[in-house]
Amino acid sequence: MKPQPDVLPSSEGGATVVITHRVRDDQQVSYEAWLQQIEPICRSAPGHLDWQLIRPITGLTATYTVVIRFATHSHLQAWLHSPERRQLIDHVRPLLVTGDDFFIRSGLDFWFTPEGARARVPVLWKQALVTWSAIYPLQLGVPLLVLPLLRLVGLSPDRFLDTLAISAVITGSMVYLIMPNYTRLIQRWLFA
Repeated sequence: MKPQPDVLPSSEGGATVVITHRVRDDQQVSYEAWLQQIEPICRSAPGHLDWQLIRPITGLTATYTVVIRFATHSHLQAWLHSPERRQLIDHVRPLLVTGDDFFIRSGLDFWFTPEGARARVPVLWKQALVTWSAIYPLQLGVPLLVLPLLRLVGLSPDRFLDTLAISAVITGSMVYLIMPNYTRLIQRWLFA
């Protein structure tokens, strides 16, 4: 049975697909080899902007997550339904515990969708409040940690370099640490 993606109405202002694959325990090496095949093909697709792979953490997660951004919703749909992708998905399917699960979003909605959810997204004001409440403490605390480290390694104060380093730490923290755990913690309130 072919999964039906959850698609939000979208303008032609860009689209993101979040793909999750739960790989069989004994098939990790084969899956990694498959990723080496599909990634360059995806990156060469018209309208491709970005590919990010989040590998499972041993003992904590068992799911690979791929976040792919395209310039337009049309470009994304063309990639998802391309013969090349279909053929590669058919090839990888025996390696997966579950199917080729994906959902399409046009913004930061994927932060607010619990693992395995296919339709529910919190109202925008809750998304904004949660994002702000996560970024605000990071904006206060990260400079207190990053700036002394930059000085310690001998870099002189530079507004642009300092801001680049601080924003990189904040963004990485938000995407990989804060939002996945924070949204899980407040899931009841988010979806009430």
